[in-house]
Amino acid sequence: MADGQAGGPEILLATRSAGKLWELRPIFEDAGLRVIDLNEAGLPETEDEARVECFETFEANALAKARHFWARSRRPVVADDSGLEVHALGGRPGVRSKRWAARDDLTGRALDAANNARLVAELAGVADRSARYVCVAAYVDGRREILRRGEVYGVVLESPRGSEGFGYDPYFEATELGRTFGESVREEKARISHRGRAFRELIAELRASG
Repeated sequence: MADGQAGGPEILLATRSAGKLWELRPIFEDAGLRVIDLNEAGLPETEDEARVECFETFEANALAKARHFWARSRRPVVADDSGLEVHALGGRPGVRSKRWAARDDLTGRALDAANNARLVAELAGVADRSARYVCVAAYVDGRREILRRGEVYGVVLESPRGSEGFGYDPYFEATELGRTFGESVREEKARISHRGRAFRELIAELRASG
């Protein structure tokens, strides 16, 4: 029986992002897996958390985060690293998507606004606005480590549309939807999003491996 299923230990969702928790809980619940977040697990934020994601790939960052919280909790852990890669910007902001504005004084919507302001400025006058969202999901339980990657393609708009989601969502028009993630309800986004794809593949592997 997979960890987190009835009778098994809860899986720790290792993120302090309210937006990610809002997206991930239904995915795990639909799969019949029990999850707990960092606050519910009694794991307060520490200074060293900000230094965990210091690598140049989504894979390395996701695995580092999962290992970090497994060491702190000794629970099965899932974590991710995700970001926006813009073709005309050479793949930036990439793994630095959350911190691209270099505004350590901001969090939440204010930080999203600063990051998006830089995105718009960097792409001013640029014709090629193709981009992709990338997510790598990691699972660590002390016995095994699993990584799964999800991607979704689209374009970056000049002006935001919609107020759903978080991060760069109002500016990212997904090709498969024909509208931005900011215009999409949670279920629509989860169906084709980078994060939904990565975590559904991860859950499928957990079920297959038992």
